[in-house]
Amino acid sequence: MRILAALMLVLLVAACAGPRPDEASAERIAASVYVPPGPPKITVFTMVNNRTGSGGHTALMVSGSQQVIFDPAGSFQHPDIARRGDVMYGVTPGWVQAYKSAHARSTYHVVSQEFTVTPQQAETALALVRSRGAVPGSFCTNATSDIMRKIPGFEDVDHTWFPVRLMEQLETRPGVVTDRYYENDAGDVRDGIAGAQI
Repeated sequence: MRILAALMLVLLVAACAGPRPDEASAERIAASVYVPPGPPKITVFTMVNNRTGSGGHTALMVSGSQQVIFDPAGSFQHPDIARRGDVMYGVTPGWVQAYKSAHARSTYHVVSQEFTVTPQQAETALALVRSRGAVPGSFCTNATSDIMRKIPGFEDVDHTWFPVRLMEQLETRPGVVTDRYYENDAGDVRDGIAGAQI
């Protein structure tokens, strides 16, 4: 029974798995830094199946002294974006849109849950994602929820393997701003990246 449960868990979150990209140099990362306007924020992205309502992937964007996306075991790769481990650097608004567009299609939509945070919270989140390293396939929500629990003010987030379970927890928190992004094209993440207009 436990083996069957473990196999089902892997199948439920298998959409997280993707090949490892080439690591960006420290120089390229430094040259790629994008500092977003406005207050510091953290945003959790959840890719939700349009037919079943189940989750396919979880990622975390940190907008503080720079804007990055922690895309654990994700498949979003582009030669023009600097990536080390599972962190993408130089995440401008155009890259945020490309990221959402690549994941949204006829079978999935993207839920964004945004929280305005203090500079200290944002820098803690930034340090946590940068030190995490590459996450194994199917561990996207496990890694994201673990990081969330270490950000001051989010310690009560339950550790979970399931994207929708994390999304539903965050939906009950005060101050959350939720957006749902839909597209109706076919294909997968790689097709979406190929068509991205940056």
